[in-house]
Amino acid sequence: MALISVAVAGAVAITGVAAYLITTFAIYDQLDTELLAVADVTTTWIAGDAESLGGLNSEALSTANVTIMLVRSDGRTIYPPGNGVKLESSDAELTIARTQIGTSARTGVADNGESYRIVAVPLADQGTYYALVLGRPLGPTDQILRILAFSLLTFGLLAVLLAGAIGWFIARSGLLPIQRLTEAVSRVTETDELAPIEVGGMDELTDLTGAFNTMMRSLHSSRERQRRLIADAGHELRTPLTSLRTNVELLIADDRQNMLPEGARGEILRDIAAQLGEFTQLIGDLVHLSRDDRVQAHPEPIDLRDVVNNAVIRAKRRGPGLTFDVETEPLYLVGEPDSLERAITNLLDNAVKFSPPGGRITVRLHGDRVRISDEGPGIAEADLPHVFDRFYRSDHARTTPGSGLGLSIVAQTVKAHGGWVKAGRAASGGAEFTIRLPGSAEPPEEATETTGGQSAVVE
Repeated sequence: MALISVAVAGAVAITGVAAYLITTFAIYDQLDTELLAVADVTTTWIAGDAESLGGLNSEALSTANVTIMLVRSDGRTIYPPGNGVKLESSDAELTIARTQIGTSARTGVADNGESYRIVAVPLADQGTYYALVLGRPLGPTDQILRILAFSLLTFGLLAVLLAGAIGWFIARSGLLPIQRLTEAVSRVTETDELAPIEVGGMDELTDLTGAFNTMMRSLHSSRERQRRLIADAGHELRTPLTSLRTNVELLIADDRQNMLPEGARGEILRDIAAQLGEFTQLIGDLVHLSRDDRVQAHPEPIDLRDVVNNAVIRAKRRGPGLTFDVETEPLYLVGEPDSLERAITNLLDNAVKFSPPGGRITVRLHGDRVRISDEGPGIAEADLPHVFDRFYRSDHARTTPGSGLGLSIVAQTVKAHGGWVKAGRAASGGAEFTIRLPGSAEPPEEATETTGGQSAVVE
């Protein structure tokens, strides 16, 4: 801010000095023009009687506020009669007298020590060459210039102070958002508090503040997700670990005391294997949820029909007694096929889990929507707002295996691909999930061709 104030003050000072110099030059130029005009008139007046200066005397010349003299080419000077002020000649006037070319203008002094503005013009009379020299005292002119200099200095200093104050205020106002940003960064570093900064104004710094606030909100959201994930993971991991530890302790105690009845040891080992499988699934789901929500674009477009069919094949192995009614239409998009296949597989696994023996699972890919429904008990109205929350399990689902993360993975994957997913009740009374993904019915490289739909019943 100090540099800005100094720069503004310097600019004002330079402007004042330039104004003084320009004014001084203009005044002297005007004075020279007037004196040269008087000199031209005077040469006409004294022509033919140059040695006596045409009868002019000091008193008559003082009335016109001028003083004259003649400088002859041989260096002799001629003054008007009387007790008037006598100018001091120089080489400039002698040169004009001898060459009879041009004019001269300079500042000199008279015999009384007073400053004069002196001009000279050539004059020829009866074969003798002269320089007619006129002078006018600079006292009044210098007085005007001193007043001007004082005025410029006084008002210039005031202007410098005012400009410096205004510059300081403007600089302070302009740097205030940066100062707030600095304080915010320091506060985050010292207190770990991700509080946004107040936004005001309509300039680049305001945009920077808005971007910083967006970053702070993103960091806050990311941190909250991490805290919630860690808290939920700790809660969910505790149950299988406790059960696993209990079974292992039973096996250790049986190894020492042979306390278990026949066949119980094998049952405990099978229980441990099931718990390890559940534990492995939970860890995999946690790793998937800990990934970034953004999807890196795949270099090749995805045919969602292939993704859906692959997921159906996988789900078919888990529900061999169920019927899968599948109809798909073309939908091409850019994304991660593995993530999308896992998301659709999670929905199909959910349908398999709750479908009755011999039930039907319906899969439809029409337009930009995928619908998966089953004939199970469906989702209670109270549970619908929470089914995509991490680790959420309804009362009915607590008796079935699972981590409570499958639908959360579905929601995260679909959102990362720019779509949405919602849950509801199917016409058959079971659950129905609808996924909407942005895409096109025609592949980018074959925009002029149209691929018809296909339908199939997989059992």
